[in-house]
Amino acid sequence: MDEHLPPPPRTFALKPTTTKAIGPVAPPKDWPHAPVHRLSEHGIYIVTASTLYKRRLFDTPAKRDLLERMLLTLAKKCVWQLEAWAVLVSHYHFVARGAPDSAPMGDFLKELHSRSARELNRLDGVEDRTVWYNFRDTRLTYQYAYLARLNYVHQNAVKHGLVRVANQYPWCSAAWFERTASAAQVKTIYRFKIDQVKVDDDF
Repeated sequence: MDEHLPPPPRTFALKPTTTKAIGPVAPPKDWPHAPVHRLSEHGIYIVTASTLYKRRLFDTPAKRDLLERMLLTLAKKCVWQLEAWAVLVSHYHFVARGAPDSAPMGDFLKELHSRSARELNRLDGVEDRTVWYNFRDTRLTYQYAYLARLNYVHQNAVKHGLVRVANQYPWCSAAWFERTASAAQVKTIYRFKIDQVKVDDDF
């Protein structure tokens, strides 16, 4: 009766699962120096950039890690001192201080967008996808406007309802700011109202 049955398998093993590698282990964040919080003759800018059609392309922690680390690393390379930043799923903001040897802001952002788009497309397995739409940069020339926008960027994740307290959001500068600035600086900056700050932020 058993002669009609197929022979039993000699071995039994599950096929290995395939996983998409995100890449090598990410380097530690290249944190900037402690913030200065006064205007600079070399220029301080607030910059906002969004993905094309405001698509939620940075929709995983690994992707937001990628963009934040590239921002921090390239800012240092291009000699722009970051004083506040926030990386979200479809856009980012930062406030940066220039120096005599800073690269032009346009060159800095062009490299950031080019490199981050290539790496994001590699992770997603797509080719020739346009990631970034454009950016807007504004030079801050009044101390009040500068300090208010610092707080605006620190608090951006709260504004978008992602966290209740800014320092709980991993991809922004709030926790770094609270760790590196003096208690008096933190209290001063966080006291500035942000509800009237005009920043492109309809995401």
